[in-house]
Amino acid sequence: MIEIVPDPDVNPADDPQPLVLIPVTAEDVARRSRRIYSTLIVAVLTILAIAGYLYKRYTDPLNAKASFDAGTRSFKIARYNQAILSFDRAISLKPDLVDAYLLRGKSYVGNAQPDLALQDFSKVIELRPSDPTGWIERGKAYLELNNFYVAIADASAAVAANPRESAAYNLRGAAIRKSGDPKKALEDFNRAVALEPNADNYYQRGATYQLLGEHRLAIADFDQVIDMIPDLGNAFFARAESRRALGDIAGAVEDHRHGRILDGK
Repeated sequence: MIEIVPDPDVNPADDPQPLVLIPVTAEDVARRSRRIYSTLIVAVLTILAIAGYLYKRYTDPLNAKASFDAGTRSFKIARYNQAILSFDRAISLKPDLVDAYLLRGKSYVGNAQPDLALQDFSKVIELRPSDPTGWIERGKAYLELNNFYVAIADASAAVAANPRESAAYNLRGAAIRKSGDPKKALEDFNRAVALEPNADNYYQRGATYQLLGEHRLAIADFDQVIDMIPDLGNAFFARAESRRALGDIAGAVEDHRHGRILDGK
């Protein structure tokens, strides 16, 4: 008879236990299937969401540009309401499209709604603070609203942003003149003409000379305007006023007649 001696190095607790089979019910299978199905659904929805986001991120700038271009076309032909709607869409698709805010603001001004333009021009300033354009356009809107001192402040901010921006001096001169100080305004118009001798700068300086009673100097500026824009009726009317002040009645009558022809009256 053979006697089996237990191995002292083997712990009976370490012996593998026999497997116990747990019966799987139909409910367990269904639950597992639902879990797998839910996981797949979540994965598919996540993929679709990512794909949608990427597609939107790709197409929104393209759609924003299309809306911006449509708004620009409407703005150029003075269809301001249509332009505003197009710029609304462009901004909703691309909220940092600074030129859309700029042109929407200009459209509001063209539509005789300068108060609505202020927020858009403020957004331009926020997005491009070192560009004088936003300051100038907002200052013009304030000037339309007869808020002269805020217009002067905006024009000064534009000058600080770019001391060689003639439009900033033109705006500040116009605001100072409207506030009742044409002599001081003349300093800004002189600077504007020196930087950029264009028709508007000459016209504004001529109008200021006229207010100051310097009619010969006013006529010289209006001559420059007429040379640049021969069909500008307002320049003939303005020159007529200074000619009449100097006693040149015949010249004044001729200028006034010519101005009426140009204006179709």
